[in-house]
Parts: sequence; C-alpha cells; structure tokens
Amino acid sequence: MNAVNPTDSASLLAAFGALGVLAVTFAESGLLVVGFFLPGDTLLFPAGVLCAVQHGGQPPRLVLWQVMLCAAVGSVVGAQVGFLIGRHGGRALLTRTSSHRVREGVGRAERLLARYGYRKALVIGRFVPMLRSVLHPAAGALGVPVRVFTIWQTVGGVLWSQSLVLAGWALGASVDHVDDYLLPLIALVVAVSLLPLLVEVIRSRRGRGRGRGRGRQDDGDTGD
Repeated sequence: MNAVNPTDSASLLAAFGALGVLAVTFAESGLLVVGFFLPGDTLLFPAGVLCAVQHGGQPPRLVLWQVMLCAAVGSVVGAQVGFLIGRHGGRALLTRTSSHRVREGVGRAERLLARYGYRKALVIGRFVPMLRSVLHPAAGALGVPVRVFTIWQTVGGVLWSQSLVLAGWALGASVDHVDDYLLPLIALVVAVSLLPLLVEVIRSRRGRGRGRGRGRQDDGDTGD
C-alpha cells in the first residue's frame, strides 16, 4: 500500500473515501496547527465530483450521502472540540505557539468576531481557509456563549460542507470526464476560497494607510 499524503486530497480520497472526509473536516475545523496543513475546500469539492462520475458503467467511486454525512459530522464535531480546547486552554494556548501563521490567524479571528458579531462571524468564517482552524478555539477563549456558538457553528458547518460537496457533485453529473481535470479544478477552488483573505488584506492595508495619513496630518496641525 502506497503512503498516504494527508495534505493531498486525491491521496486521502483514494485511501479512505468518505472516512477521509470525516477525519479531515474534523481536524481542519478545530485542531489549530494541524488544521492549517489539511485540505478542506480542496477535499470536499473533489469528493463531490467523485460521487457523480462514472466510467464504463461502473458506479461512482464515492457515495454522495456518505460523503455529505461525514462532511457535516466532521465539520460540526470538530468545531465543537476546537471551541472546548479554547474554552479550557484560554487565550494563552492560542498565543503560546511559535507559528506566525497561527498567531496571525488568531488576530484575524478576533477581528472577525468583533466586526460581525458572533452569529455572522461563525458562518462567514467557515468559508475562509486557515481562519477555520483558529476561529472556533478563539471563540472558546474569548468566552462566546456555548449555546450561541453551537447553533451558529452548526449552521456554518452544514452550509460550508454541503454546498461544496453538492457543487462538486453537480459539476461531475453535468460534465463528462470532469475528473480528468481535478487538479485544475482544485487550483480554481483554492483561488476562489482565498478571495476573502485577499479582500481583508487590502482593507487592512488601506486602513493602516489612512491611519498613517491622519497621523501625519495631526502632526502638521500640532506643528502649526
């Protein structure tokens, strides 16, 4: 048996099928550093494609209802575990890591929760790569009420996981041999999923630019 690459969606799906979807969505939704290196969007979409594609009269390699169920359970349970880790480990747990990416993600999660409120942030954050892995522990550390967190992370987790699987399934059912182009499709999914991060970076840079501009103007006024 060939070694399985946990960061490669094709390798995971070939080796474990729907159970691979369950494990990865669980880890990516709340296990901090581990989740940063696992495929999420780039696993669910191809899994949906493989639920529809048939070759030579053979049934699809994956079963749609199994993939949808595993994706939903993994994403919801993983987020709840991440929340409990943050709730009991506290803020120190999130800032103790030496990983710059994790610390940066924690800061981004805090800004998202402050800007949109708990409900919207927990739904929006599901669709942002890398933020998913720190948002739920951050919510626990910041004292988000358990009931509010559980309801809205479940809404976000189900929307995220099922929409990606069904989008892949719809494409696989409507385009012949689309699985021959999985790598370009995965690259496209990655590019689209990174758009929210790009927008946030641009906004933060503009905000810092305006802040520096106001600071220079204030210095000039003081000098007068």
